[in-house]
Amino acid sequence: MRSELSQDVVTIFNPSSVKINQKSHFGRLENDRLELSLIEAVFLLEKGKISIFEEEKEYSLHELTSLLKEKGLYSKYKVFKDLRNRGYIVKTGFKYGSEFRLYERGKSPGDGHSDFLVRVISENYDLNVMDFSSYVRVAHGVNKNLMLAVVDEEGDITYYNIEWVRP
Repeated sequence: MRSELSQDVVTIFNPSSVKINQKSHFGRLENDRLELSLIEAVFLLEKGKISIFEEEKEYSLHELTSLLKEKGLYSKYKVFKDLRNRGYIVKTGFKYGSEFRLYERGKSPGDGHSDFLVRVISENYDLNVMDFSSYVRVAHGVNKNLMLAVVDEEGDITYYNIEWVRP
């Protein structure tokens, strides 16, 4: 299915793109089109579900992976891809100050609330205690658990489930 890249948003104008949204919960439906984040679009390209063009130029997976790296999104893509491959629904967590919201297997955005907020950090990141505290506080305030996804230099991911405990 052909899609168009414009300013980090990938749009599918094909009416059958509704199935991608309704069945697999990718992107956001806007009138007669489906808008995907760059991360979602690269994932679907890698799975062979879409092709990505900018005007008449078709992008390869290698070119778009390089673009993700340029924009500092590659670690987020790795986490997104890993979680989707494990069967989770992954949506943006922007309004909660995190990279992603995570829906347990079997749940979907229309059927209930997400269970986790996912923060993606590199293993070399100096995590400030005040920042960490705010991540936990926000997650607790919206009845979600915080999951830290730590990506090492080899691209391996370690997940930490952070919960608020009252003494």
